[in-house]
Amino acid sequence: MGHSVERLAWREEGGLLFLDCGLRIADCGLQIADCRLQERHRGMGPKRSPDQATTGPSDHRTKRPSDHPTIRPPDHPTIRAVVFDFGGVLLRTEDRSGRRRWEARLGLPAGALDKVVFESEASRRAMVGKAPDEAVWEHVATTFGLDADEIRRFQHDFWSGDRLDEELVRFLRSLRPRYKTAILSNAWPNARYVFGQLFGLDDAVDLMIISAEEGVAKPDPRIYQIALRRLGVRPEEMVFVDDMPENVRAAQALGIRAMRFTDTAQTLAWVRSLLNERKG
Repeated sequence: MGHSVERLAWREEGGLLFLDCGLRIADCGLQIADCRLQERHRGMGPKRSPDQATTGPSDHRTKRPSDHPTIRPPDHPTIRAVVFDFGGVLLRTEDRSGRRRWEARLGLPAGALDKVVFESEASRRAMVGKAPDEAVWEHVATTFGLDADEIRRFQHDFWSGDRLDEELVRFLRSLRPRYKTAILSNAWPNARYVFGQLFGLDDAVDLMIISAEEGVAKPDPRIYQIALRRLGVRPEEMVFVDDMPENVRAAQALGIRAMRFTDTAQTLAWVRSLLNERKG
């Protein structure tokens, strides 16, 4: 072998490597290096690993998922956070009879009380922390001429038909600690006490992000950015459910995976379908 090795050399034709005679080992090494350099400059493919060094440029191994365990297709990002709105999603007004009684007493059309309470200037200010909860009820009392006892009964009847969706709450609890969870709500300053103490949600989620505490409300993009920052996730890693179309659109514009709430079964099916991507 000593005699023949002295005369071996590589040459390239048509993208393949062949052995010629007539060159010493030192010259052979230069020839190989030159061949590889030319291959790289001609864009004949990515740099090969040691186990591919003698294969032709068209001989590419099929990559298995295990070859790159940290890489996922860009259209299937990992979901890391699940965020629900409170009013209209986790808590819904299922019985409006209490409100209807007051509307009849005050000579108002059905649904008018919701507008008086939620669409007043006092409510808008309370929602971003510029007025206390009491300012809203003072506005209602002044509008309808109610005394202190009447406004207390009004408040009781106004909220009496609200029901917590226990199935959604159980689902949120079940996600921890595998996923980060949060409530993102447009609500008045007393909301944290109401959500946490009156409805027992303190340990149901990791975070409560409340507009009155942040000074900004949905659909302002800033409140979604606050949620993303505190959860420590990117927009495409967050799932969000809200009952208001404008809030859903604002979240989607930031790249958040958002849907409008219509019913519990549809919401659970949609969120679960997204969470299954984590196993993909």
